[in-house]
Amino acid sequence: MNRENYFAGWSELHGGAEISGIVKAWLTISYRISRPLVSLKISPNALSLLGVVAAIFTYTEAKHKYVIAILLLSLLSDGVDGTVAILSGKASKRGAMVDAICDRVGETFWALALYKLGAPAWIVTSAWLFAFTQEYARARIAGLGDYRIDIVTIAERPVRASFLAVAIVAFDLKIAAVTTLAIVWALQQAVALVMVMRSGYNRLSATDSVSD
Repeated sequence: MNRENYFAGWSELHGGAEISGIVKAWLTISYRISRPLVSLKISPNALSLLGVVAAIFTYTEAKHKYVIAILLLSLLSDGVDGTVAILSGKASKRGAMVDAICDRVGETFWALALYKLGAPAWIVTSAWLFAFTQEYARARIAGLGDYRIDIVTIAERPVRASFLAVAIVAFDLKIAAVTTLAIVWALQQAVALVMVMRSGYNRLSATDSVSD
């Protein structure tokens, strides 16, 4: 499957979502990473589970600088599983459910890793709840019939992973910045949640108006 066909398949699975900007850049990267994985016949669900396992080790090994490589593995595994599913013709609703669950479990261990590095529990919990609610809102909006993705917030999964990566480096260098990073993440995540909910509300309101 060439890149254009992949884009078309991805767009169809996401309600005809437009592929441009950051979304197009990420899908291009994901496509290039996923092609060898498809050749090796690695299943999408195996990648989703690998992401969770890597996230667990990110938590248990959080105080070691080499854990950044494990964090990257967790992010990429959870990021390319959907692409592998499309390229291998294995995209399914059941797979999408497994992917979503693994993403949320993995991010829970990312949050625990930040706590292990010294960030206050209430800040980490707040940030995690904002992130969880953001993704739940997206899933709920899709369940109500609006599958379009027309907003990229300031706190998507790669950004969440980046905050943890910087915190790991700061901890290793003995720089007292972990709490500050956690606060900034929580604030950005709160803004991202508002962005998603506002966008979803406006889109669903427009749909209701058309139906009426």
